[in-house]
Amino acid sequence: MNIEKQRKAIDKIDAQIVKLLNDRTKHVLEIGKAKVHAGEEIYAPHRESDLLRRIRKLNGGPIADESLSAIYREVMSSALSLQKTLTIAYLGPEATFTHQAAINRFGSSLIYSPQKTIADVFAEVGRNRVEYGVVPVENSTEGVVTHTLDMFTDSDLKIVAQVLLPIHHYLVGKGRLKSIKKLYSHPQAFAQCRGWLRENLPNAEYIESSSTTRAAELASKEKNAAAIASELAAQRCNLRVLEPGIQDSSTNTTRFLVLGRKCSPPTGNDRTSVMFSLADKVGALHEALSALRDQKLNMTKIESRPSRRKAWEYFFYVDIEGHTEDPKVARAIKKLGDQCSFVKALGSYPNGD
Repeated sequence: MNIEKQRKAIDKIDAQIVKLLNDRTKHVLEIGKAKVHAGEEIYAPHRESDLLRRIRKLNGGPIADESLSAIYREVMSSALSLQKTLTIAYLGPEATFTHQAAINRFGSSLIYSPQKTIADVFAEVGRNRVEYGVVPVENSTEGVVTHTLDMFTDSDLKIVAQVLLPIHHYLVGKGRLKSIKKLYSHPQAFAQCRGWLRENLPNAEYIESSSTTRAAELASKEKNAAAIASELAAQRCNLRVLEPGIQDSSTNTTRFLVLGRKCSPPTGNDRTSVMFSLADKVGALHEALSALRDQKLNMTKIESRPSRRKAWEYFFYVDIEGHTEDPKVARAIKKLGDQCSFVKALGSYPNGD
């Protein structure tokens, strides 16, 4: 095999790729100008979802679909940053899983603004200080993030996209596993690694922190201390990975919501989130859910939360397949409105990552 010949071929292909990427970006910028003129949102989750689906369909290998999608995510991120200065708020600090989810969704070319609380993320988007926000809503192991659901009660923001992020927890530190006496992490991380910790660090002192990144920072300052954190947090704090993948479930995944002010059009494969409260009468929930059953809509999730407005009143959060512009979904939401004391469509967005 002639290595030099192969390298020259690669150089030629690289020149073509660079030219084509710039040509592509010029077209994107023209589309961006047209969107601004029409008062439309620059970021289009429905278009992004269609594009990634089409790219994967075109892919004949040897590049894996996930790798090709990641490459195109950065191509789209670069184009977005050229069209408009976009800032994304997220539940911080840096190097948390929410930060990773935001980057996975928007790429590395945009501006990211870490916030101390979920309420702060909602506030930043609601006050037009940032274009979008990213918050966690549920984990496959530990369940729903109740504070995120509660925030929708008084917020006019919409769910415009979702991110499904596989969660891999790392034991990080400077010393050895056997020397660990203190272990820092967020309560969710402790819960998701409960079995591994019981087996491998039964005598360590567990100390809760505000985030996995903060845990890594604390562990970096103490001898015989470690943290459960992301690999990104370990790199940021100059810690070694002592044990990778210590989460109890190999399918451990967290779902994040992208908050915005306007939902995108239907893609044909969408999800709609709705919240409602019920009149205080027997069979009220069964009657309300009949609105979905009558339209033959698949309900993928239901959660209940106490209302902060009235004692013993509850809000229900339901995810259904379809878009609010779909006739079946529109009819179901209208019927819910007839049967319930309060109904709000929280958003329609592509049903996938």
